[in-house]
Amino acid sequence: MKFAQPWGRQRLSFLLEKAASREAQTWRGYVAKKQTSQDADVSPAQRDEAVRWLTELHGRLQLYPETLVLAVSILDRFLAPIKVRPKYLRCIAVACFFLAAKTCEEDECVPSLKELAASSNCGCSPSEILRMERLILDKLDWDLHTATALDFLHIFHATVTASHSGFLDSAGLNRSQHLCLLTRRLYTCLADHALMQLRGSVLALALVSLDLETCCPDWLALTIDLLRKAQMDSSALIRSRELVSRSLSTPRASLPPNTVYIYHPLQLAAPARRRPLGTMETSRDQPAPPQAGEESKAPPPSPKRLSHLHKAPLRCKASAKRKVEQMDVDDFYDGIKRLYNEDATSAVHEGAPPAGGGAYSGGSSPCPPLQPVGAS
Repeated sequence: MKFAQPWGRQRLSFLLEKAASREAQTWRGYVAKKQTSQDADVSPAQRDEAVRWLTELHGRLQLYPETLVLAVSILDRFLAPIKVRPKYLRCIAVACFFLAAKTCEEDECVPSLKELAASSNCGCSPSEILRMERLILDKLDWDLHTATALDFLHIFHATVTASHSGFLDSAGLNRSQHLCLLTRRLYTCLADHALMQLRGSVLALALVSLDLETCCPDWLALTIDLLRKAQMDSSALIRSRELVSRSLSTPRASLPPNTVYIYHPLQLAAPARRRPLGTMETSRDQPAPPQAGEESKAPPPSPKRLSHLHKAPLRCKASAKRKVEQMDVDDFYDGIKRLYNEDATSAVHEGAPPAGGGAYSGGSSPCPPLQPVGAS
């Protein structure tokens, strides 16, 4: 079918109008239920886990994408008005999946109830699935036909590719591959309860618009055209784009339950005190490093110190090493002590002039002495 022909576009407009009318009749806004300590209802996280479980089951059975999307729609419509205990959630989910398979699949492709119960590992018997299936049908008034987000996704995708199919060439995909990519993203969005408040049409248009933004220069004009044809509010589309973008960018890949963590400690000899490379640590209690002509007077290092130097050698440039060796550390500390007048007592005992001598001499502090306030 060539959608570029005028009658093809008219067909697409008719399908879009029919799907929007059906959605307006069946869609109900999602209202988050308040969880209490005594509440035994299914939580949003448990609902998302059930949808991911159905997605895995759908992949193993290799059924149509319409089957999975309709099963999630039936599940949400059933869970919205009533309270369900979490232990019955898998039985409800597999019953919704069985109803969707009988609605969308060919008769020869529909799995038998016994096969479905065994392959899904839902923990319930075929008779229990049949009873749950009857309960779901009674609750939904035997009305399973509804316009899903996948229906709108097909319509929007066909409308865009009918008029602007060149952007697929730049992406290196044909129509089927591009639609398959969007469908996979829709599966991810269905497993996020934060997107249940969006209509299926708005969710589909947000997915198409976000994808067009990455590969088509005229994405804004195409989005506005689809928005006008679907008769949607632009503010709702902007909000849905933010929610969908956040949902698709959130990683949900979890580790398998049999994951084994192996700890490999680092075999490194850490020194007692960390200091920058190229520097040497000195203090008042430790002797200063020997000068150039005093190597013979220095005591031999201990075996412990030698082993430490062997494990972690000091790496520094030759110029920095020569500067460290030539620096007079004793004069450096003596200058600091004289600056803060910490060795006034030791200076007097050594025969130096007192701090109040007035004139600067080689053995006194380089700063002028402090005088009392009243002194002239």
